[in-house]
Amino acid sequence: MLFNIFIFITFSSILFFLGILGIFIIRKNIIIILISIELLLLAININFLIFSFFLDDIIGEIISIYILSVAGAEASIGLALLIIFYRLRGIISVDYTSALKG
Repeated sequence: MLFNIFIFITFSSILFFLGILGIFIIRKNIIIILISIELLLLAININFLIFSFFLDDIIGEIISIYILSVAGAEASIGLALLIIFYRLRGIISVDYTSALKG
């Protein structure tokens, strides 16, 4: 039983580390940054679900559904902003996002 939880926590930690690497190492591409944020949220969801299962509690599953809805909203708003930015500038790069200041 303990071995199974160790596998899931290791998998979740690897996903979280890949998300952190994607945010801090690849800073030029906005789409990669959005995907990395989704990986971070996925790793957190896996932790909530695994601990909810092993502790026999439903709170982790409820929080996981809430995080999924926030991740969906974040992805849709982020992609909408990318489309608007691409229509204005013709390029998607983090270097040119300072042009969006009010």
